[in-house]
Amino acid sequence: MNLSLLVNAMYPIDWNIAWQKARKKKRNDHSDSSHWNRRAASFAQNARKSNYADEFLGLLAPQPHWNVLDVGCGAGTLAIPLSPLVQRITAIDFSESMIALLNGQCAENGLNNIHTSITGWEDDWDTAGIGEHDVAIASRSLVVDDLRAALIKLNSKARHRVYISSLVGDGPFDRRIFEAIGRKLDRGPDYIYVYNLLHQMNIHAEVQFLVNGGGNTVYRDIDDAVEKFQWMLDPISEEEEARLRSYFESNLGKTQGGWTLAYRHTVRWAVIYWTKNQ
Repeated sequence: MNLSLLVNAMYPIDWNIAWQKARKKKRNDHSDSSHWNRRAASFAQNARKSNYADEFLGLLAPQPHWNVLDVGCGAGTLAIPLSPLVQRITAIDFSESMIALLNGQCAENGLNNIHTSITGWEDDWDTAGIGEHDVAIASRSLVVDDLRAALIKLNSKARHRVYISSLVGDGPFDRRIFEAIGRKLDRGPDYIYVYNLLHQMNIHAEVQFLVNGGGNTVYRDIDDAVEKFQWMLDPISEEEEARLRSYFESNLGKTQGGWTLAYRHTVRWAVIYWTKNQ
């Protein structure tokens, strides 16, 4: 027998502990609501420019009779386009600013089937009135320490299907930017930890990969580029910002309508999903 297989057979990995150890290596995990409250507007603006929602909903194949739970809904990246396609959505997030932005979009677009709640992973969902739904979604929102508890919680609220999306590798984080400002990038655990833990929990999930971010973002100027990267680098020191500006001066090129980076940063997301009681 291969030595590595023998070792793994004798000392199986607890993927929940492995997830926790990998998360501890991260410089910033953005797991507090204050970070997202500060960056809600810019993050929501960037999310609207991506094809991620279209790709995700294409895989989801929503049904008109569905009641959907959207955990970590943000400003409505999925909830807004999903609203006309299903009966009802419960959208929850621990960021008050994200929920406020989502409520504003609902009012602006006349959407009355999205019901919001300022509720996080660690909160008591039963007390918050979060009951069972046909489908439960956690889209790019598994910012938790206890992954097993979060998966059990999400699974318990779905009658039929569960969909989770998690980053692949660095995800949306541009390693070249981090190197340019002199900061180490360690994104911590990616989708494979989630998939392997589900397998240990006897949940045999499927995986599909979405690709987005292939197109280049157009910036008005260097100030606009720096502002757009704030959510990724928060907090950023004055010295780091100076390096970031220098990087953009060297790597932004003139294009129609503004400035863009000379290379493409392709982002991959893994959508992990399963059917209940299969």
